[in-house]
Amino acid sequence: MRYKFLLVFILVICGHSMHSQVSDLARLEFTYFPQGKSDNSFRRVRSFINLPFKLSEDGYLVPGFEYRNINLKLGDEIPFSDLKLERYQSFTLNLGYTDKMKNGWRYAFQGGVIVASNFYQELEREDFIYEGSAYFIKDKTDVDEENPSAKPWRLILGLSYNTTAGRPFPLPVINYYREFAPKWSFSLGVPKSNIKYRFNDKHAVNAFATLDGFYANIQGDIAIPKDQEGTVRGENISMTTALSGLGYEYNITKHLQFYVYGGWTIINDIRIRDENANDVYTINDTNNIYARSGVKLKI
Repeated sequence: MRYKFLLVFILVICGHSMHSQVSDLARLEFTYFPQGKSDNSFRRVRSFINLPFKLSEDGYLVPGFEYRNINLKLGDEIPFSDLKLERYQSFTLNLGYTDKMKNGWRYAFQGGVIVASNFYQELEREDFIYEGSAYFIKDKTDVDEENPSAKPWRLILGLSYNTTAGRPFPLPVINYYREFAPKWSFSLGVPKSNIKYRFNDKHAVNAFATLDGFYANIQGDIAIPKDQEGTVRGENISMTTALSGLGYEYNITKHLQFYVYGGWTIINDIRIRDENANDVYTINDTNNIYARSGVKLKI
C-alpha cells in the first residue's frame, strides 16, 4: 500500500512528457515503421531507468535516465545530401519529486534536460531541449473495504511544457483510468488511450490509440532547394505519428513483462523544419503499419 502512490508517480514521469503510461522502473524497446509507398523506414531502440528514493513517509525523489537511438533509412531519392539525416540519438536526464496532501490527492513535479541531435559535430545550443511538468493525482485503485463493489479508478491532471512545442505556454495533461468489469479496464488520455482485457495474471490483450514521434536538431543544417527561392535551411527534424492497433502482454514474473504491439498509422508526418519551426521539406506522410516490442521491469 505504501508504494501505491510511488507507482502512480512513476506512471506520469516515466519517459518524458507522459510518453509512457505504465509504472515502469526500466524498459528496453524496439520500434519499426516501414514507410508506406517508399523505400524509407524508421527504426528506434529505446531504453530507460527510474530510481526512486524515499525521503519521508509519503515523499519520493525519482531521478531517471533515457536513451534513444534512431535510424531513419532514406531509400527514396531526395534533392539534397542525406549524410546528416539518417542517424539520431537522444539522452534524457530528469528528476521528479512527489508527496501526498492531506485531502488524499498527491502532487508531483518533474523537470529534465534532453540532448537530441544527429551529433555530426560538437555539441551546440540547439541540441538541448528543456521540459517541466506538474501533476495532481487522485488514486482509488485499492479495494474499498467499506464499499467493496466500488469500481477502482485513477485521475491525473497536469500541465507539461517542452521547449520543442513551439508555444510559450504549457499544455494540459489528463488521464483517467477505470476498471469497469471483472478483467476489463480502460484508460482515456493523451498520449495514449486503451481498453484492456486480462485473461489471468499472465496474459492480457488491449486495443489502443496513441501518439508517437521524435524531434532532433540537425547539426550543421542542410540546404534544401526551393523553386524560385534558391535554398532554405533545414535545422531540425520532427516526426509526429498518431496510430491505433492491438497489443499483447505476457507477465514473465510478477515484475518482468514482455509485450508486443502492432497497428496502423492514422497520421504519419516526417518533416524537416527551419529555425522558426516552419516545415521546409516533407520526407514522408503516407500511412503504414507499425510494430513495437520490448521488455519492462515494473514495481
